[in-house]
Amino acid sequence: MGTPEFAVPSLEALVHSSYQVVAVCTQPDRKAGRGRQVASSPVKQLALSRGIEVLQPDSLKLTSAVERLTTLAPELIVVAAFGQILPREILALPEFGCLNVHPSLLPRHRGSSPISTAIWQGDEVTGVTIMLMDTGVDSGPILGQREVSISGDDTTGSLGARLAEAGAQLLVETLALWLEGKIKPQTQEEAQASYTKAVSKEDGEIDWQLPAVELWRRVRAFDPWPGCYTSWREKRLKLSKVVPLGGGKSEKPGKVVALAPPAAAGVGIETGDGLLGLLRVQLEGKREVSAEEFMRGQRDFVGSLLP
Repeated sequence: MGTPEFAVPSLEALVHSSYQVVAVCTQPDRKAGRGRQVASSPVKQLALSRGIEVLQPDSLKLTSAVERLTTLAPELIVVAAFGQILPREILALPEFGCLNVHPSLLPRHRGSSPISTAIWQGDEVTGVTIMLMDTGVDSGPILGQREVSISGDDTTGSLGARLAEAGAQLLVETLALWLEGKIKPQTQEEAQASYTKAVSKEDGEIDWQLPAVELWRRVRAFDPWPGCYTSWREKRLKLSKVVPLGGGKSEKPGKVVALAPPAAAGVGIETGDGLLGLLRVQLEGKREVSAEEFMRGQRDFVGSLLP
């Protein structure tokens, strides 16, 4: 059971293992992209290319969905970023339980956005957890974990890709031991638990009162979606790549200033604490360019006050 690109390496690993994948369950096809064309999930595309049966129930609570899964008689269900809650009837269905590939070191960062939250909060290390699912939110006992470091260049996209590969490797290693009865599930420490919230488009809007370091983390955390943005001449200006610089507190957060060498960027924005250097930007309706190229076309950008 999985839907986005994060789940693809885990399915690939299972397909190439000695286990029989009897079916894949993924979210229904949805409209996506600029043309709003109906698109299949990455997991569905992989499953179809491997000749695996695909199930796409609107809800796993539907009697028809439970009955179909019961008919398949799975001995184990693997879940990776599926996008639906598994009801008790399905959790109790397989002999060896339902295992979840979760991209954090549980109990830290439970919930729907653990990768972006780890970057946003400035974590230096995150990881993947293989967990035996229960009725709670990522609260089941742990079967295995692996650490993955976070670099200053990581975005949710780049970190997510590494976590997906690490999760697939850990899944196969853990499965062998779990099925042989060689793993004792470890109860999570509830006192250490933290929860993430779903990211919305509105979260990407820049608040220049915040410190430059936090804005730098947000830009990375919200790449590729929803992206961090401000506005310029009543058009959305996306900040694709930035760097935090010194400078202390500002009386005019949002003011655009020119920076002289050896600064890491040619232009910066004053924030609640420090300067945020711009490296790459994209004006609504235009292609992404370097900050220097953008300024050549927008001569009055320096000195302006961004909202």
